[in-house]
Amino acid sequence: MNTDTALTFPSPAHWIDGLAVPFDGPLIEVVNPATGDVVAAVPDGTASDADRAVAAASAAFPGWAATDPAERAAVVRRMGAGLERRGEEIAAAMTAEMGAARSLTGTLAVALPPMTVAALADVAEKFPWTEEIANSLIVREPVGVVAAIVPWNFPVQQIVTKVVPALLAGNSVVLKPAEAAPLAARIFAEVTAEAGLPAGVFNVVHGTGQVVGEALAAHPRVDMVSFTGSTRAGRRVSAVASETVKRVALELGGKSANIILPDADLKAAVTAGLAVAWANNGQVCGAYSRMLVPAELHDRVVGLLREAAAEYTVGDPADDSVRLGPLASEAQRERVTAYIERGIADGATLVLGGLGRPDGLTGGAYVRPTIFADVDPGSVIAQEEIFGPVLAVIPYTDDDHAVEIANSTIYGLTGAVFGEEEHAMAVARRMRTGQVDINGARFNPFAPFGGYKQSGNGREYGRQGLEEFLETKAIQR
Repeated sequence: MNTDTALTFPSPAHWIDGLAVPFDGPLIEVVNPATGDVVAAVPDGTASDADRAVAAASAAFPGWAATDPAERAAVVRRMGAGLERRGEEIAAAMTAEMGAARSLTGTLAVALPPMTVAALADVAEKFPWTEEIANSLIVREPVGVVAAIVPWNFPVQQIVTKVVPALLAGNSVVLKPAEAAPLAARIFAEVTAEAGLPAGVFNVVHGTGQVVGEALAAHPRVDMVSFTGSTRAGRRVSAVASETVKRVALELGGKSANIILPDADLKAAVTAGLAVAWANNGQVCGAYSRMLVPAELHDRVVGLLREAAAEYTVGDPADDSVRLGPLASEAQRERVTAYIERGIADGATLVLGGLGRPDGLTGGAYVRPTIFADVDPGSVIAQEEIFGPVLAVIPYTDDDHAVEIANSTIYGLTGAVFGEEEHAMAVARRMRTGQVDINGARFNPFAPFGGYKQSGNGREYGRQGLEEFLETKAIQR
């Protein structure tokens, strides 16, 4: 693909009350992490900007909430078609702003968002908006104005998983995109207008979490905050939002365990496990960043990992043959490098990768995809979320030991088990995590996604994801 088109972006603006609102204040530069070039800029928004967006959303809420759910679903389906039409543009933006490889964005930016929109619309069309229980009519109604705060690692998909169910439920929305990857938000806003979403129902305010994010979380006319990001930032959102006792849904960090059982197809398990561990350069909250293997198979697994890792080319993310591009920013490169240094210092066996940039790359936010073996399950690299292409291989003695290790972190977002299906199911049931994949099961947009423990509160996708954005009223007769 010719990436020249990826570098043409609109002038800095918020999106408020159905229109792009020009901004003449300070700007936040959007940097291509592969080159260090500034490719665009967005407003460094203020609390006043957030307040204007909330006012627009509040004014638009009653009309949208009163719209028949079938009509809301029809608008959302038109949005899905718009995202499909502009998929290549979204993919180019994702590569330019956060370095995602083109081999990945074909799925994450082109195919997955429209598929998710369609699945959510299906859920809404079949949803029981009212229910009779004895002498009560149970009515499910929208929460109100929703502030959606999304991260940089999956820019458009994260917007879809929050904004679409909120709209289907009848809410109005103010979105704050990540500063590092804000470009898809403008495309999404234009798609909503083209789909016939009434002005003010969806708004975008750019800016930092410390200013715009906090203003939205604290705003008395915001009824709910849906946040995806780090556990540290999620704690802050919860604290600020608690002052007005608003609803908070959190999808936070993870340190997912991939348990490979002795009866697994070892090569398939290792290959699939590494693919998820290094997906999007490991910048995935549900990355299988810990591979738990039977102690007697440890060395064999390491050998298979070496073979599988040889297929991962690192380089220009705009090159279709490249599987891993740069990390999303120089700050992220420094963070991941510090974890690699810590793993080496703590005595884990460095299988491949390590410090410095990959061979042939002298600039850009690149790190060496790294595998550590013989990792102590209590060590820093086995306990903390690294958010980069760093895999920790941890030996275990039996099922009980594997489950103990898997459940030993503060996180509980996702996990995986590879092995004979009945055996794998028994182990999966013991894992304290919100989602477990058995033998590389495919993604299901109708299934709930969310975490236990400090991986968050609430669920996305499926019926449960829609219900997050609804209040329940009982009318007795």
